[in-house]
Amino acid sequence: MLAGAGLAGAAPAGAAPAGRRIAPGVTYRQFDVEGAAGTAHAHLLTVDLGDPRVRVDLLHPGAVAARDTVSRLADSAGAVAGVNGDFFNITETQHPGVEATGAPVGPAVANGRVLKAAVPAGQRFGPALPPGTTTEDVFGVGTDRRPRLDRLTLAGSVTTPEGRLPLGGLNQYALPQDSVGAFTERWGGASRARAVCGTDTQRSAPCTADTREVTVSGDRVVSVSDAPGSGSVPVGSTVLLGREEGARQLRELSPGDPVTVTHTLVAATSGVPYAFAVGGFPVLRDGRSLPGLDDAASAVRTVVGFRGGGRQLLILALDGAAAYRSGLTVAEEADTMRKLGASDAVNLDGGGSTELVARDADATAVTVRNHPSGGAERPVPNGIGVFSAA
Repeated sequence: MLAGAGLAGAAPAGAAPAGRRIAPGVTYRQFDVEGAAGTAHAHLLTVDLGDPRVRVDLLHPGAVAARDTVSRLADSAGAVAGVNGDFFNITETQHPGVEATGAPVGPAVANGRVLKAAVPAGQRFGPALPPGTTTEDVFGVGTDRRPRLDRLTLAGSVTTPEGRLPLGGLNQYALPQDSVGAFTERWGGASRARAVCGTDTQRSAPCTADTREVTVSGDRVVSVSDAPGSGSVPVGSTVLLGREEGARQLRELSPGDPVTVTHTLVAATSGVPYAFAVGGFPVLRDGRSLPGLDDAASAVRTVVGFRGGGRQLLILALDGAAAYRSGLTVAEEADTMRKLGASDAVNLDGGGSTELVARDADATAVTVRNHPSGGAERPVPNGIGVFSAA
């Protein structure tokens, strides 16, 4: 077992770390972390949610199946700082001819609006999930301004003349086997073909040809197709896509049939609605590292957590410069956050996606504070934006 990561120049646990103020309630600093594979360099944002001028929200490019760099996402939203978010559908080499959608793995909520639900665990991208965690795990902030680790599960239905069908997906790049999924205008213009590839346990499994697509507008079926389509979904319309048994059920529908689609995300623990939520797997809960965290593979990582009863957010990104690229293990990442005083923390996408940006007080645009390990900013589907009113 590893002895844990050692922080050089970091503040004691529970103390507000020294750093440069970039906006009211937001500070930025850098420090080294000693890991088993060598020295990692950390970039840390400390965000005071107790300051009414400060808030956080999801950065995203306006569609679930779209990507942009964190710096452009932050600048377009007016954020003073930001970091990359969830893992995502980055490649489709296992399905030749199928477009990688760029859509994230887990649930997403922006400004109180549900954007998408989680893909099946076997369809995710990223390192293996720690025991007991799922693709439905999120880091979020409620309408009460309190951050939480939670689990958001899709609850929805499709009501047809033949009865009510459970909804198996919402704006997801992968649908569960035998299910019916819904795509709305929030999906974007990417092809929906990827949604019927792979299985619940094997991402690389072939795409099924047993599919059916039904477009609903004004609570009526307006068109049907035997293959997944592409292009933007009109506002107010829903495209239902079924695979296997779900396709068989959708074949019962014809143009003109009445259909009602409902969907929401249900929180496992919080009764407070989420203003913002992003997918990621927990590594620290109630001041303790989760059991079974990987302590072997070191990498450049991104992690977000909170301390002080949720008053302060800690957003940490490792540097990808050659001198520091060895990074930290997931276990060391959790230990680092604990030593910074965090009670709870979630691992986000890492490697070439890890990127932290911040805007100086006298600047009009953010700058990238870490060195992305790929040498340039990687477009990502979402991130966490920090907003502060002067």
